[in-house]
Amino acid sequence: MKRTFLGEFEEVVLLVLAACSEEAYGVIIWEQLQQQTGRTITMSAVHATLYRLEEKGFLSSQLGGATAERGGRRKRFFALTALGSKALLEIQAMRQQLWQAIPAGKLQLMGS
Repeated sequence: MKRTFLGEFEEVVLLVLAACSEEAYGVIIWEQLQQQTGRTITMSAVHATLYRLEEKGFLSSQLGGATAERGGRRKRFFALTALGSKALLEIQAMRQQLWQAIPAGKLQLMGS
């Protein structure tokens, strides 16, 4: 089976979603992304990435009930799929292998 590669932002979105303890929808994910990364991120970038990850099979989504606070609109809740979990575990293993391959002291800053 051909491996699907993830971009850095896609990976971070998956990690944030995996770390959510409550049902995850766009605003929650967006807030957590900004808090965890310290970046300013547009909501449209988050939504585009969530839908792209769903198309790739890493996420699934379902609509929740309509709420008065949203003017009767429904929230779309996202969840990690088995394929999404597998992708994150593969990325974690690859990164650990790469970090372990760096010789001791190689990343020391000059003059420190």
